[in-house]
Amino acid sequence: MNDLKCPLNSLTEGQWFKLICGASFQHLPAVRNITLAYTLAGADCIDVAADPAVVAAAKEALQVAGNIADDADKWGDRRPSILRKNNLPLLMVSLNDGEDPHFRKAQFDANLCPADCPRPCEQICPAQAIVFDNPKEELRINNPRTVNSQSSIENSVPGGGVIEERCYGCGRCVPVCPLGLITTRSYVSTPTAIAPTVLSKGVDAVEIHTCVGRLSDFKRLWSSISPWVDSLKAIAISCPDGPDLIDYLWAMYETISPLPCALIWQTDGRPMSGDIGIGTTHATVKLGQKVLAAGLPGYVQLAGGTNHHTVAKLKAMGLLKSSVASRHPYIAGVAYGSYARVQLTSILEQLEERSDRLFQESEVSGVASPLRLEDFPDLLWQAVDLAYSLVAPLKFPVQYKCNTNNTVP
Repeated sequence: MNDLKCPLNSLTEGQWFKLICGASFQHLPAVRNITLAYTLAGADCIDVAADPAVVAAAKEALQVAGNIADDADKWGDRRPSILRKNNLPLLMVSLNDGEDPHFRKAQFDANLCPADCPRPCEQICPAQAIVFDNPKEELRINNPRTVNSQSSIENSVPGGGVIEERCYGCGRCVPVCPLGLITTRSYVSTPTAIAPTVLSKGVDAVEIHTCVGRLSDFKRLWSSISPWVDSLKAIAISCPDGPDLIDYLWAMYETISPLPCALIWQTDGRPMSGDIGIGTTHATVKLGQKVLAAGLPGYVQLAGGTNHHTVAKLKAMGLLKSSVASRHPYIAGVAYGSYARVQLTSILEQLEERSDRLFQESEVSGVASPLRLEDFPDLLWQAVDLAYSLVAPLKFPVQYKCNTNNTVP
């Protein structure tokens, strides 16, 4: 592994890697542990919900990652040479100016579900946010030793239903319910309330989710967060494709320029779908090409449907800096959300199982049960290895030996 360069330098080099924890994902132990693993694997940016508790969990993970990276004696041969404490990823929060699939939660009354239902919603949920009368889950989400905020306890569903802090709004459960019982509840961020509690507490970057035709809403949001822009290192704008997209992007640029920091255009091709299959990456690559061709100031970064096939496809199409001619426009980076989180699901499940056992023992010994990945070094480095397999093809292509199965037709 190479030494990790300044995160912002990765944009100019076309090697920017962003982890999306989820604009609606507020499960604090998972946010903390996923952030830790991907930070140690070399991520440049960690994008989290604009929730003070979530931000605090991510910042704690960044601090732990820096300590681990500098503690050669403790970690021996596994010391991650790609990271230094003074070179941690940027911490980004997501805001929205209106209705957006990234800012919603699924909801239903489990008491209305028939006993003989095969529960396809539970099976399809990538976040394991749907449960039915699961004593083990009930114990965990109601155990104050493993939950870091009162809101998590209040949002738990011991009788079954949606664990709200785990749901990140992908919507896959809605169409599979045989009785149509599942709906979604959307919400719009309130920047006037968020800014003092989040943007002033060590956040490095902001991402704004918008859609074509919402320029007045975008301007209203921008006016609320603009007092903090001088302290930020990057502004990202995420917008799906649509009629007159390029004109809308230019209009937003005119609204926010000049900027004292880096500007990233996030092309959200197929939101929250990267873990579904190879085909999901095509939409974001196509959208990335469209935005590149517009010649907008700033950097273009893919998202929405990204997975292990994305970098290989970009290379094959000559869209990475390493594979394009001098001065030719290139994709500056890739953001991974649902796919990145799913890669660590098995590790997080093992962590919870071990923590459950420790909790049961603590009933006698009085020792608190941790849900901290660093407390289990074998699981920690398995998680880092899995995260590195996603980070390395983009950031460390020379060191990474691609599996022959990781090809894009």
